[in-house]
Parts: sequence; C-alpha cells; structure tokens
Amino acid sequence: MSKNNNQEEKEGKEEDVEEVKIPPLPSTPEVKGKSPAEDEKPASKPLPNRNQCLPVNRSIFLSSAVSPAAERIRFILGEDDDGPAPPQLFTELDELLSVDGQEMEWKETARWIKFEEKVEKGGERWSKPHVATLSLHSLFELRTCIEKGTIMLDMEASTLSQIVEMITDNQIEIGQLKADLKDKVMYTLLRKHRHQTKKSNLRSLADIGKTVSCANSLTTPHKNLASSSLNDISDKPKKDQLKNKFMKKLPRDAEASNVLVGEVDFLDAPFVAFVRLQQAVMLGALTEVPVPTRFLFILLGPKGKAKSYHEIGRAIATLMSDEVFHDIAYKAKDRQDLLAGIDEFLDEVIVLPPGEWDPTIRIEPPKSLPSSDKRKNMYAGGESQMNGDTPHDGGHGGGGHAMGEELKKTGRFCGGLILDIKRKAPFFVSDFTDTFHIQALSTILFIYLGTVTNAITFGGLLGDATDNMQGVLESFLGTAIAGGLFCLLGGQPLIILSSTGPVLVFERLLFNFSR
Repeated sequence: MSKNNNQEEKEGKEEDVEEVKIPPLPSTPEVKGKSPAEDEKPASKPLPNRNQCLPVNRSIFLSSAVSPAAERIRFILGEDDDGPAPPQLFTELDELLSVDGQEMEWKETARWIKFEEKVEKGGERWSKPHVATLSLHSLFELRTCIEKGTIMLDMEASTLSQIVEMITDNQIEIGQLKADLKDKVMYTLLRKHRHQTKKSNLRSLADIGKTVSCANSLTTPHKNLASSSLNDISDKPKKDQLKNKFMKKLPRDAEASNVLVGEVDFLDAPFVAFVRLQQAVMLGALTEVPVPTRFLFILLGPKGKAKSYHEIGRAIATLMSDEVFHDIAYKAKDRQDLLAGIDEFLDEVIVLPPGEWDPTIRIEPPKSLPSSDKRKNMYAGGESQMNGDTPHDGGHGGGGHAMGEELKKTGRFCGGLILDIKRKAPFFVSDFTDTFHIQALSTILFIYLGTVTNAITFGGLLGDATDNMQGVLESFLGTAIAGGLFCLLGGQPLIILSSTGPVLVFERLLFNFSR
C-alpha cells in the first residue's frame, strides 16, 4: 500500500508540474538557439532552464520556496556586467486615431518617465504626473502578447522602415501574417506621428492641404502603400522636438521606449511585436523628444477592442518605467526572461477591490519612494520578502528621483559647483527667454507687487528715521540691486528679497550713530 501511495503521489506531482508548464510555441522561433543538452538539465540545478519558464510560485501547497521564474530573475540581475548601468527610459504611448474622420495617424496619448502623464480631454494640455493604475486583466493580456507575439532582441537596424520590414518578414516567415497584408501593415506603422505640445491645435493651411491630399491617396490601390507612407515620417528630428522643453527632465544619456497600439480593419488576429535594438538610434519624429529609441512594442488588432489595446499599451509602458523590469528588459536574452519579469511584477502588484474606490481618481506621486535596490537585492542575494512588506531603509526623496552627480563628492576643489554649472549651462538662456511667455506674466506681477509693497512701507518708515536721507526710492534701488545679484549668483530665483523690521532698526541705529 505504501508503494502504491508513493507512486500515486509521484504521478500527482508530475501532473501538477505539467499543468503549470508553458509549452513552446511552434510558430514562434527562439531568439538564440540552444543546444539539446540544455533541455535535459535536472531540476536540482540552481540556474533555471532557459527553454522553459514557470510562473512565480505563489501556491501554499508546493514545497518549493523559490519558483523557476525567481531563479531566472536572480540569474539575470546577478550577472556581472562591467558596462555602465542601463540608462533611464522615456516611454511614449501612441495610438492609431483618425483625424477629422479622414486619415489615420499616430497620436500621442500618454508618456512616462517614472510616473504617468495623460493628455487631458480636448487634447490641449498634459495632466499632472500620477501613479499608473492598471487592470489585472490587462497585465495578463500583456503576458499573453509577449508569450505568443514576435520577440526580436538586439536587432540591427537604423531606420523605422527597416525595423517594420524585419518585423513583418518575420511574421510572414513563421506564419502569423499573410504575405498580402505586408504592405497594409507597413503603411499603417509608417504613418505620421502627431505629438502633444503646448502649441495651439489649430492647423495651418498647409496641414489642411496635406490632409486633403492624403485622403485622396487613400482611394488609390494598395500596391505602393509602403513607399507612399515613408513620406510621412523622417529619420531626422524636427524643430519642434529640438525645442521641446521637456528635455530638461531627462538625463543626457536617456533612451526611448515607443509603444504603438491601434485597431485596423484588415487583420483577423492581433499583430504583436516586441523589439529591442542592439544600439539606440534616432527614429526621427517617432518620439516627442529627440531621444534615441531602444525598445519598440507594437500591437495592431481587429476592430472593436480599442479600449483593450489601450490598456495593454499602458501596461507595457508602466512596466518599462518600473526599475526592476527596466533592467530585465535590457539584459533579457530570450522570451522567457521577459515573461519572468512580468511574473515578478505581478507578484508585487496590489489589487484594489472594485466598488470600493473610484478608478477616475488619480493617485499623486508620494514624496518619498522606497529604493528599488531592495527588490533587486532580494533576487541577487536570495533574501525573501513577502508582497506588501515595507523596506526598512529609507527611500530617495523627491518622488523617487536619484541624487544628481553634482551633489556627490568629487574630491576636487569646487567639483560639484563645476558639474552644476555644466548641467545648467544649456538651459541658462531659456531661463530668461521664458520670462516673455504669457503664463509667466501673472507670476512676475505677483512677485513685483509682493516686493514693492514692502519697499514702500519700510521705505517710508526709513525716511522718517533718517530725515528722508534714505527713503522709498533708495529702498527700491537697494532691493532691485540686491535681489538681482542674489537671483543671478545665488541660484535661488524664487526667494523674495526686501526690507524687513530688523533691517529698519539696524539702519536707524546706524544713522543715529553716524550723526
């Protein structure tokens, strides 16, 4: 009886393992070939098999404390890399929308650095940065997209047209895309990109002419769709990109991650691709700011599911802004590494029950965030931490932004000051030219009135105390000179300088002493 029970227990365990395995997709080739010997690695090895990945082990009925996905992440983040740390990512979400009911083009709807910013209704301004709230279903759908879609890592390409052509050729080769749909897909992916700026949305006569001509071109046959669409996007950045003031929020070595989602009427199944370029390249007007692109996620699907496509795009964009998945995306070697990164993210997600909170309310970024090193060290050093545990070490202030290099010790005389001047030099001229913007007028009037009232009040009292030898005009002049020098040299232009009560007492005593 004991032998039969043991045999049944073994068979039951084997069935449990088979139920959680993700079978390899015959239609999706591996990025890098592996030898057959790797498939026969025993389960007792500390490093996971790269040809199979199990979800993060959350079951209380299995004895294994560490899942193969966690082992894979530990292996990825624990690899010795002598190169620099992965740069910060700027993620942009573009959706395929129609303009004036005529042409289809890519419209920027959201962007991420650390937190999400959406284009407000009406398309006139950006929202404040807020914590992205995702539906759990969109994360599972994203995992399915990564599991079944095309994954191309370390692609060698220098233009958007080359990237799109390589993706479509790969989809045709593995049987996920019909050959006769290649031109339509390329035409759609190479459409013009319209970014959200602070300028007026009123279009010029030239733009209206382009719309009419493009609308007429849509009635022509599709035999030259790919070549005609190349006229809508250039590989060189535009003037609006170079003048975008949002660049001040990005470090110099920042790279971009572009997310393109939309619905089309010529596809019967979703067209999904995740691309990581070997070297970040400038792809022209693809991104709002002139930042080289490293990652590209594309999701095109049949009509009727635009909201689902939008939520999946937000999910991958939020993942790319997560510091742990960000590092995994840079170091991933195949599809299973990306799936392990999504599983780790799902293990850290906290679900809010429906009906007990309003999804339309935006969560403001916290003043202090826990450092992501705790999560990374958990996998690198093997520490265990349950979902929801709060790290004991303090986080970085300022909404999670790391300390700048100008604040670190350099070991040189005035080294930090020199680095700070170099960082501020490219924006020194704009600090003065921005004064002439219409939105700065109210601030200027407020500061002027706040300064002039004090100057008049204390100037009059000072004139009575000094027999009008130093009155209102002298107080104006002294406040202007001292305030101007302090703003230029002190680095604190928002501080208001003017006369105060102690200064009045001091000058009165000094005047009496001088007499």
